[in-house]
Amino acid sequence: MAGKKRKSGSEKQPKHRLPLGADADAVADASKRRRSGAAKQHQADEEASIPSSLSAKILREARKQQQEEMLADSSDEGPSASAAAANAQAAAGPSTSSSFLVPAADDDEDDDVDEFDGFDALSEYDGGEVEINEEDERALAAFMSKDKAAELTLGDIILQKIREKDAEVLTEGRPRVKLDNSIIDLYKEVGKFLSRYTSGKIPKAFKRIPSLECWAEVLQLTEPENWSPNAVYQATRLFSSNMNTKNAERFYEAILLPRVRNDIRQNQRLHFALYQSLKKSLYKPAAFNKGILLPLCRERNCTLREAVIIGSIIQKVSIPFLHASVALVKLAEMEYCGTTSYFIKLFLDKKYALPYRALDAVLAHFMRFLDDERIMPVIWHQSLLAFVERYKNELEKKDKEKLARLLDHQKHYLVTPEIRRELRGSCNRGEKDSNLQTSSPISVITKPIEEDKWDVPQVPMEED
Repeated sequence: MAGKKRKSGSEKQPKHRLPLGADADAVADASKRRRSGAAKQHQADEEASIPSSLSAKILREARKQQQEEMLADSSDEGPSASAAAANAQAAAGPSTSSSFLVPAADDDEDDDVDEFDGFDALSEYDGGEVEINEEDERALAAFMSKDKAAELTLGDIILQKIREKDAEVLTEGRPRVKLDNSIIDLYKEVGKFLSRYTSGKIPKAFKRIPSLECWAEVLQLTEPENWSPNAVYQATRLFSSNMNTKNAERFYEAILLPRVRNDIRQNQRLHFALYQSLKKSLYKPAAFNKGILLPLCRERNCTLREAVIIGSIIQKVSIPFLHASVALVKLAEMEYCGTTSYFIKLFLDKKYALPYRALDAVLAHFMRFLDDERIMPVIWHQSLLAFVERYKNELEKKDKEKLARLLDHQKHYLVTPEIRRELRGSCNRGEKDSNLQTSSPISVITKPIEEDKWDVPQVPMEED
C-alpha cells in the first residue's frame, strides 16, 4: 500500500521570512486594519438598513448619541478649534486674564475608569435596610444642632461648599482662571452626559479635569448635583486615583458628601453606587477623614441613619493605624454630637494599639460630661464601655479614679455595672510588665555567655 508522498526538505517553505519581532508587528498591524475595516463595514451596513420612515424622535436620539460619541473622542485629535485659538492667543503674548487650555490626549493613557459595567439601580448597600430605633433618634436629637442643610437644595449646598473651598484657595494667592465660552459649552455638555450615565466609557474631557489647575471651576460647570449615582462612582474613582490628598479632600467634602447625605435623606437608604463611592474614597484615608468623617460630625446634624450607613464603611475597610488615631483624636476634641459617640465606638472596636495621646484625648472627651445635667444617650455609655474594655490596662490609677466619679454621675442601669466590673479587674498603666516578671518562674539570663573558640572539649570517636 502506497504511503503519502512526503515533501523533500528543499520543497518546504520557511514560515518566517522576517525577524520574529518585525513579523509580529506586521501581523498586529494587519489585524488592526481588518478590525477597523470590519467595523466600518458593519457601520455602513447598519446605516443602509435604516428605513427612511424613521420618526423625527428617533432621528433626534441618534443625533444625540452621535454628539456624545464625538464629545467622548473630542480630545483624540488634540485641542479643539476653540482651544487651539486660545493656544494661539497665549503664544502671541501675555494677556490680562489667564486662558484655559485643554491638555492634548495621550493615546497610551491607562483608561482605568473605562468599560464600567454599571450597578443595578435597585441595589443598595450590603447591610440592607437599616433599622433605627425612634427612641434613640429622639435622644440623640437633644445633642444635635438645627439641620440648616434641609432648607437648601442639593445644588445650593454643593455650590456653597465649592465657593468656600475656592475662598480658601484664593487666600493662598492663586488667581482665578477665565474660561473660554467654548470650554464652558463643552463641559456643560459633559454634565448632561453624566446626568444620564449608567455604564461604559466616560468622556475624555472629563478625565482631564484632575490635571487642571482650575479643576474646581471646570467641575462646577458639569453640575455635579445632577450626576447619576454611577457617574458619581466613576468620578470618585478618577479623583481619588489622580489627585493629591488636598484636592481629593475638596472633592469629597464639596460633592461626594452632600450627594450621599441627600440620597439618604430622600430615600432612607443609600444607593449602591454611592455606597461604593464611599468605599473608594478611603483609597486616600487622610482625605476621607478631612473630607467626609470630620465635616459630617463638625456640623452636628448627622442623623443616626447616616452614622450607621457611613460607619459601616469604617467597619469593613482597613484604615491605617496612624490615620485612625488622628481621626479618633479629632472626634474626641470637637464639639459633641450624639452620633459622634457612634464613630468613636467604631474606631475603638477596631482594637488598634493606640498611642497614649489618643487614649488621653478619649478619656478627656468622656470627662467633659462629669457635670453635664443632660441624660446621655445609650450610644455614649456603649462607647465608654468599649473604651474601658479595650484599653483598661493602659489607664493610670488617677484616670480610673476620675472614671469612677463619672460613673457616679452618668449612669445606665445595664452598661454602668459592666464598666465598673471591667475597671475592678484591670491593672494600671506600666504595671502589666512588672507583674509578669515577678510571677514568672522562668529564670532570665542577663549576662551574655562567653566562649573560647580555642578551648574545644574533646569528643570521643569510635574506633575503626
